[in-house]
Amino acid sequence: MNRLVVVSPAPTANGDLHVGHLAGPFLAADVCTRHSRSTGRETLYGTGMHFTQNYVVTAAKHLGVAPEDLRERSAEKVQQTLAALGIDVDGFGCTGDRFTKLVLGFYDRLHSAGKLELRTTRFPFLPSTGEYLTDALVTGDCPFCLAHGNAGVCESCGLPILPGDLLDPRSALHPDAEVVHRDADILVFPVERYRADLEAYFAKTPMRPHLAQLIEIAMRAPLPDFPITMPTSWGIPAPFPEVPDQIIYPHMEGMPWSMFTTALAAEKRGGVLTADDELWRDEAGTTVVYFAGLDATYPFAIVGTAMLTALGGYVLPSQYVTNDFYELANQKFSTSRGHVVSGRELAAEVPRDLIRFHLSATSPEFQRTDFTHDALYRVTEQRLTGPWNRVAAVVGQWVDRGPLLVSAEGRRSARVMADRFADGYDLRRFSLTAVASTLAEQLGRLDRLAASVTAATAGDLCHQVDVFLRCAAPVLIDLAAAALPDCSWPNRLDTRTVVPARLPRLGGAAA
Repeated sequence: MNRLVVVSPAPTANGDLHVGHLAGPFLAADVCTRHSRSTGRETLYGTGMHFTQNYVVTAAKHLGVAPEDLRERSAEKVQQTLAALGIDVDGFGCTGDRFTKLVLGFYDRLHSAGKLELRTTRFPFLPSTGEYLTDALVTGDCPFCLAHGNAGVCESCGLPILPGDLLDPRSALHPDAEVVHRDADILVFPVERYRADLEAYFAKTPMRPHLAQLIEIAMRAPLPDFPITMPTSWGIPAPFPEVPDQIIYPHMEGMPWSMFTTALAAEKRGGVLTADDELWRDEAGTTVVYFAGLDATYPFAIVGTAMLTALGGYVLPSQYVTNDFYELANQKFSTSRGHVVSGRELAAEVPRDLIRFHLSATSPEFQRTDFTHDALYRVTEQRLTGPWNRVAAVVGQWVDRGPLLVSAEGRRSARVMADRFADGYDLRRFSLTAVASTLAEQLGRLDRLAASVTAATAGDLCHQVDVFLRCAAPVLIDLAAAALPDCSWPNRLDTRTVVPARLPRLGGAAA
């Protein structure tokens, strides 16, 4: 009854993950999951790939490959990249009959309960192909912030953009073709009807400043109806007779997809479920936390929460840990321009503990931050590998000297250090940068202690190094695994003696 479910919304299946993706929700979710488990809490981590976004179609067109081949290849690459960085996902959800059944069942319940409504909606339309243009198929300017992009959810301000509201629309695949507007009847979910529920929900939900700002801006005006079906062909066919030949809008697969990945995660860890949404029911005693980019939050936090409220009987996510963009040399990562650093390629060159530490230290939690190879090499040497290897060498001098005494001051320092780490891991204020800062500060302190160690303080040093490793284990996964018999959270903070063990060294990141 104290289960934690961690979810990272699925990236679109149109390529691999680069360092910008990893520095956002994926590493943070993995660190949160590892820490939670180290304290003995049952924790499930789910993510996967979004196969039905029409970004797959546009990317496949540019690459000259079949969309089906691209999404399968992308899913394989993403799983390899996550594994290369030690991001251990329990439930990796994509698509298939089981997923389709869950999505259709979710919306059939809303439809049968009269929670969906038919609306005549304006769309950009391409007469030359007879296509309605949605999301990746149409470009233009956001009506809220004027940033250039696609329909769906604005990548800049995070607000939803109905295709017909996009300013100066152009076809993404046929930019010179004439675009007109045409009406179509679609099913929508009337989000404004749940305003009071949402206001009460957000009043008690912890969130970072940019998400709080997004929620405040969105709630200033009547919340727009959100599409449930679209008059396009790439996606899960909608079964509703009033909208023939339409699909379930891919942005609205998020909540049933989250339940799907949770079920897969539970099964991987030995659970037996009677239904794929079982762990999301009120009586399951589950706490759900999302780790997401700010631009992916609106469909989950606002629309998804309203839909769960409309259905009733489900737990609502306890919070959304959001992040801003992570840039490469002060420019946005861009696969099309070759301005990108692959997570897998970087892990082949640099020990992944160093990558995990650096991405944690520079995580874009509250504003855009930046990645450069030079900073990775310089910072990890100064703040991680150099200090750790000096500390490990000093501890090694005390191996085989029998149990060493730990003083009251040494025990107090260990408790203070564990409390500092715990503050960064605490779910309500979870912060990778706080964890990385504490890691570097405490390692620097241990380095100074090691430089002046004596027979009287050697036990204090060895005890605190053990506590440090356990606290840092969710980030420094390989070092902790090599140095410790287990990676449980430190629970022997009042020990009076310690037996030193030989410690592994950290490899460097050569430029």
